[in-house]
Amino acid sequence: MDLREQMVSSETIFEGKIIKVALDQARLPDGALAAREVVYHPGGVAVLALDEDNTVYLVRQYRYPIQQQLLELPAGKLDHGAEEDRLLGAKRELSEETGLEAAEWTYMGCILASPGFCDEVLHMYLARGLTRTGQHLDEDEFLDVVTMPFNQLVRQVMDGSITDGKTVSATLKAKVLLGL
Repeated sequence: MDLREQMVSSETIFEGKIIKVALDQARLPDGALAAREVVYHPGGVAVLALDEDNTVYLVRQYRYPIQQQLLELPAGKLDHGAEEDRLLGAKRELSEETGLEAAEWTYMGCILASPGFCDEVLHMYLARGLTRTGQHLDEDEFLDVVTMPFNQLVRQVMDGSITDGKTVSATLKAKVLLGL
């Protein structure tokens, strides 16, 4: 069975600095029409920065939509959308948020943030060979850098105390990749 849905019409109902929201009409496989609310996002990157002692660098920041502080990997949106080189975006975000640069970069694939309503693709990297340069946050960005042993991060992902999707995904991918 062909499960594709075809866009019949699209109306932008909001366009902000980061996202665009559209209300689409889609033709379903059986020919019926259905409304689809779609959030368009430029995509993002997340970096699991691991030093020679297997210490990982995370950031703690307040996430307004859920009214909580979260512990997560350094991450951010691709400033120029899908056409931005994602590795350059990852390097920028790691430097801005943690003040670190890395000599070795390993692409660990991507995840779809929430494909039921959003087209955001998050690209994940493992960064090694770290050197400290100096943090330079965006003017509206407030966060603390937190370090912990990689195995502690894995335990916190597994016990549910770290729930951020990109952090969970990248941590488990790195665990398998590195065999730690």
